[in-house]
Amino acid sequence: MAQENELEYRFVSDMVDTLTDSDIRKIAGLIGKKIQAGEKIFNLTIGDFNPKVFPVPEEFKEEVYKAYKDNQTNYPPIVGEPILRKVLSKFIKERENLDYTPDEFLIAGGGRPLIFTYFQACVNAGETVIFPVPSWNNNYYAHIVRSNIITLETRPEVDFMPLADMLKPHIKDAAVVSMCSPLNPTGTVLQEDNLKNICNLILEENARRKKSGIKPVYLIYDQIYWLLTYGDTKHFNPVKINPEMRKYTLFVDGMSKAFAGTGIRVGWGFGDDEVITKMKSIFSHMGAFPPKPEQIAASKYLSNDGWVDAYLKNFKKEVTARLGGFYKGFMMLKNKGYRVNAIAPQAAIYLTVQIDLLGMVKPDGKKIEKTEDITGYILDDAKVGLVPFSAFGSLENPTWYRLSVGTCTMEDVDKVIENLEVSLAKLKN
Repeated sequence: MAQENELEYRFVSDMVDTLTDSDIRKIAGLIGKKIQAGEKIFNLTIGDFNPKVFPVPEEFKEEVYKAYKDNQTNYPPIVGEPILRKVLSKFIKERENLDYTPDEFLIAGGGRPLIFTYFQACVNAGETVIFPVPSWNNNYYAHIVRSNIITLETRPEVDFMPLADMLKPHIKDAAVVSMCSPLNPTGTVLQEDNLKNICNLILEENARRKKSGIKPVYLIYDQIYWLLTYGDTKHFNPVKINPEMRKYTLFVDGMSKAFAGTGIRVGWGFGDDEVITKMKSIFSHMGAFPPKPEQIAASKYLSNDGWVDAYLKNFKKEVTARLGGFYKGFMMLKNKGYRVNAIAPQAAIYLTVQIDLLGMVKPDGKKIEKTEDITGYILDDAKVGLVPFSAFGSLENPTWYRLSVGTCTMEDVDKVIENLEVSLAKLKN
């Protein structure tokens, strides 16, 4: 018979025991249940694509088929196929004016293994990681490496982007600063002057550390949406702004977003050879590489400028139409007096929208008191699924949301706005 005071113990590590699931997945679960129950839900929550609406390039698919038919199905090199790294070196030179040799690239199964490995390579347990919120998944990666976390709450007035002045009080303790531009979840970009100031701050700190023999602070720069900018919006990267940042910048990139290839899992990181070499050692034990046929196909597809340019032209046109349609719809609702707002589209597949229903009363007499109430009402009544910025770590922006257009048609845009207006009209102050 077991004693009542028998000691309790955990079956897993403290890190895993305290690692939470993604709030986005929780919302997706609720939406899934509604869809299974027969409800028509406009699911604008996921950073993914409906392949029937946004298919991957046909030429890329054909190259994948050819690679399989050629029996290119054995292990690829741990660091990636040499031909793909060579093509990528040329690709970023021609399109971003960045000079990195093929040996400074690491091919991965999407962006996630790269970010995970950057954190592992640059952060000791207990060291500080800094990132702005809202942002995608930084909180989980920082938790996994058992780091001290400092978040920078951003504001709509600056398009939810971090400023150097926000970073300055914490930079002396940082092992890593992690940023994304264009940003998931906002679809906004870092402006040139802002990024320049952040780079200067990092360089000043590293100059101080070099004199004392202290490990430098690295900038993880996720630019996986950089090919998807619209109108006059421009993408800026740290190394182009200041070449001295080359030694301290670790890039994340890939085919997942600009080529609607979220399931293809062909990503690449690049940076200073000293860090990338250490990362290769970690990768050798992870096996986080994409299948060989996809790597070979990517090398052939990305080396054909005509294929790439034609696809991006049409893809950006379709995404812009949806983002612009939603923005126009939200401005129409705002002008009618409803408590909504939006930031004009800049990049990626996201629109930042505000639905400020706090304090309003629903038809059932219940008061909307928190973000979850807004999210639930819009989902239950308007049949629209959106992700609040609280799911991306933000604590101070309870009425702002990510709207993703990767799974919707143009017909869906008008219907969503119609549904929202009907639901908003039911509320009382």
